[in-house]
Amino acid sequence: MRKVKLVVQYDGTDYAGFQIQPNVPTVQEELERALAKVLQHPVHVVAAGRTDAGVHAIGQVVAIETDNPIPASQLVKATNEVLPTAIGVVEAQDVSPGFHPRYDAVAKLYLYRILNRPIGSPFLCRYAWHVPGKLDEEAMNAGAACLLGTHDFSAFEAAGSSTRNKVRCLQRLDCDRVGDIVEIRALADGFLYMMVRNIVGTLVEVGQGRLPPAAMERILQSRDRSQAGPTAPPHGLCLVRVDY
Repeated sequence: MRKVKLVVQYDGTDYAGFQIQPNVPTVQEELERALAKVLQHPVHVVAAGRTDAGVHAIGQVVAIETDNPIPASQLVKATNEVLPTAIGVVEAQDVSPGFHPRYDAVAKLYLYRILNRPIGSPFLCRYAWHVPGKLDEEAMNAGAACLLGTHDFSAFEAAGSSTRNKVRCLQRLDCDRVGDIVEIRALADGFLYMMVRNIVGTLVEVGQGRLPPAAMERILQSRDRSQAGPTAPPHGLCLVRVDY
């Protein structure tokens, strides 16, 4: 039995998240169906993380086990031929039997995109949150700096999580403007449930002048979700890569 690591991209707009759920379309279900067809046996996909409904990925990592000898490069081509156009496998390689895409990961990088101009765009509406009022990215960066390091991020975790350990090491959090697009990148050893979207929603409050940058530290230390800002919508978020 061999273990194969796959790097997967997907447009999450029409899916109820990565993880299989009853009676709704999911990325995992589509992957397992396509891989089973190619490999000629049932396939269970294990992912580095469970992206939420509407969230995208250009660097999701999954692993499968198979006794089919198909070369990795051919597996990529054959799987893409039967996958829906919103999902694609971009890389495959054989890995050691002990490899686990989630537990072996040392960091994940997420990108959140905001279209910051008065008028929206039909070409970006699936991949960027439209915020019409001018954002002050310098203030947002000042607020973001308050969150860097190892902290309890309970204030930015959505309800419904069963995770007991709320401590994460946030290695990077910055905001850059490219024309009308504000890009927020977050790199950490792990993220709590909806943590990135809750941080983004709060940083937007800072960028709009509703909160001072220093409020980010106060919110962090409160460990109280009600102190933070709203949850940013899912369609602006993308899992960029998983580091091992």
